[in-house]
Amino acid sequence: MKKKSFLKDLYTLIPLVFSGLLCIGLIFVLWQKISFTPQFEQKLQDLVSLFIGISGVLSVFIMISLVLFAISLKKNKRFELGSLERINQKMHDFREIIEILVRSKIWLPGLKEYIDEEFSGLTFFQVKEFYKGKSKLAIEFLQEKNNYAGTENLYLELKSLLLTDAKQKQIPETILKPDIYKKELVQKWLEHKCGSGLWYFFGYKYGAYKDALDLDAVYERHQEKIMTLANSIDNKTFEDSSFNEVFLSKLGEYISNEVIPKLYQIQEKSSESLPSLTRYLYVLLLLLVFFGVLLPLIYVLVNLSILFLVVCYAFVISLIFFISTTFFRFLNKIVND
Repeated sequence: MKKKSFLKDLYTLIPLVFSGLLCIGLIFVLWQKISFTPQFEQKLQDLVSLFIGISGVLSVFIMISLVLFAISLKKNKRFELGSLERINQKMHDFREIIEILVRSKIWLPGLKEYIDEEFSGLTFFQVKEFYKGKSKLAIEFLQEKNNYAGTENLYLELKSLLLTDAKQKQIPETILKPDIYKKELVQKWLEHKCGSGLWYFFGYKYGAYKDALDLDAVYERHQEKIMTLANSIDNKTFEDSSFNEVFLSKLGEYISNEVIPKLYQIQEKSSESLPSLTRYLYVLLLLLVFFGVLLPLIYVLVNLSILFLVVCYAFVISLIFFISTTFFRFLNKIVND
């Protein structure tokens, strides 16, 4: 990674250095030419209109490119918004299933009281991050010996999926369905693989935990509601499923591997700033307008020193050299992104 970063910086630095050297060299050569050939100054003055025209055309081309980029970005934002709405709805349905499971009687007697009362305010995130030493309650929880066969970890994990803020300590009485899930919360879900506990407890290790998780305790009407919600999440994946440990295992795997990662990716993409190519073009536009149009016009109107014109010629020529040596790489980068 460091090598790639170094090469990336080098590919930008080399054209920049050569462009700077070219600019300095041109200023020196043009100034020397004026000093030894008086007629050359008049020649530079005669070329001002052409110089402004070339700079203006390049500026207009860059402005059109920026407008096209803006239109393209707007279309992408609309597409991302639609994707975000769909993935949000899947998360809403999944959290509704989790709410049913958390409030059901599948848990061993006393487990919910043990967590909700004795360890009130403890979250799954704090337990997973106990090594940071920020929560003494999490350390006490891990040191406790109880008769819940480890299912208290699953209970905490499922409760974490009902939160609406990463710093929230208690799940509310009424579970909210936000328009946009907070990025910090989604990042926590992704980091700690929330949802995978369903796969672990009901799939990979179900034989060890089946006596501690009573699926028959879930009311039949709740089972039907869970299956309806699961089909809303992904009809193709869950169409032939019935409410049992295999279904819950598949659901946990689907959510932790598909829904939460995609939710995070879409949020990351939608919050990105403008692509580097647009910033690159905007800087070029400013430099071209300033040195290729405004300064030469001021030179003509105010009759400034010929040195101003020499600097403008040298700078714009060097800028065109820089564009020609770097534009393809920036374009290739934006296409790949």
